[in-house]
Amino acid sequence: MGSDHHGNRYGRSEQARTAVLHAVDDLLVEHGFAGLTIEKIAAKAGVAKQTIYRWWPSKVDILLDAFGPDQARDLTPADLGSLAADLRAHLAAVASFLTTSDAGAVYRALVGQAQHDPDLATRLRDTHIADQHARDRLPFERAVARGELSSTVDIDAAVERLIAVINYRVLVTGQSVGRDFTDALVADFLAEQ
Repeated sequence: MGSDHHGNRYGRSEQARTAVLHAVDDLLVEHGFAGLTIEKIAAKAGVAKQTIYRWWPSKVDILLDAFGPDQARDLTPADLGSLAADLRAHLAAVASFLTTSDAGAVYRALVGQAQHDPDLATRLRDTHIADQHARDRLPFERAVARGELSSTVDIDAAVERLIAVINYRVLVTGQSVGRDFTDALVADFLAEQ
């Protein structure tokens, strides 16, 4: 059958939906945002284009659906028992996610596209970025609960201070965000507390 497939071998099943979500990450990495088409997604997932359009009106919608669970899975900070350990692990995970994972490539593509698409920018900010900000707060909230960090600390500002630098380097300057860099961010932050 291969590329001559005419129809949906899965029906309207969750299996077909999952196949589409897995295909879109791979294709984005392979072809870039501009080269990603519904036709390519359908062929790779083994579904009909009509099946895709039943669930998603555009490739952006598919990318958003694919990205959310990956982001939550990969960027929920572990509780390692101390603010220093939690932040070192989390910032390293954020940097790795943004620079080496397929989901990070999806994020970078969505952020780029959002510069030209106000609706996407709003959706990205109001859901995925807001949800991630809540997860990024967790190490600080746990540290406050343990008495390790003052309850007067501005957690939102602390999150933005640390995460923004990583995003800036990944999305704007292209500079390295290796473990030495993220560990130094944590050390600098903790030295001021």
